[in-house]
Amino acid sequence: MNLILQGLSQDRAAATHIANLASGRLIDLSATTWRCEGIAMSDALKAEIDSACHIAKLDYAFMTPERQLSDFKLLAMDMDSTLITIECIDEIADMQGLKPQVAAITEAAMRGELEFNESLIRRVALLKGLDASALERVYDERLQLSMGAEKMLTAIKAAGIKTLLVSGGFTFFTARIKKRLGLDYTHANELEIVDGKLTGKVIGEIVNADVKQRTVERICTELGILPAAAIVMGDGANDLKMMRVAGLSVAFRAKPVVRAQASVALNFVGLDGILPLLT
Repeated sequence: MNLILQGLSQDRAAATHIANLASGRLIDLSATTWRCEGIAMSDALKAEIDSACHIAKLDYAFMTPERQLSDFKLLAMDMDSTLITIECIDEIADMQGLKPQVAAITEAAMRGELEFNESLIRRVALLKGLDASALERVYDERLQLSMGAEKMLTAIKAAGIKTLLVSGGFTFFTARIKKRLGLDYTHANELEIVDGKLTGKVIGEIVNADVKQRTVERICTELGILPAAAIVMGDGANDLKMMRVAGLSVAFRAKPVVRAQASVALNFVGLDGILPLLT
């Protein structure tokens, strides 16, 4: 196996220490990215590397040397707290003075402590009566792309890989992000708006974990590929089902339950941290 190490600082000494723990040969990929070759991976070694990397603020991934970006044909991404830095519903709720209450429900749902449909219905109900212009304010004033998003997408598109944004959030935001970033597919929840006000309801089927998985599988079928040719990125418990069917699952700034089950976890570097893994 190869062990890929990457961070935000040029701390080659930390990378050298970890390479020595793994008994691997260290190769510089950049000032902040290294590859250790010839690693005999084991659960004990992984636990040791995990602890050392946490202390050094380095992300790590054990990868088979032959894996390339060209092996993949679809990149599926969660939106809130993955492609973007915020949870849109929490920021919408802030316009109602209800952010703490809604954010607490969001956090519990993302940790897997609340059933997603129930949590979304409860959160959206709290938005009843809010002027729909609040959505535009959140998009204009608070929505930011996660670090490395544009660099990642430039490389993904150059490799001919299709892009899917599949979200338990809202179509108001996914539609705008699709246009802004030139994404191929999106799927999200639609907020009901009547007379310029949020009704506190969602129109149609809720995009929960099962729907996210089915959406990834449906797009793969449309593209004539297997889910094994998909990279799936997410941060919350409702992303786990679509991550499990992917050829490579990436936990980005994720909850512990997600990090534990993903192929790769990016805790420090940006979304473009997937690129050194597949070169």
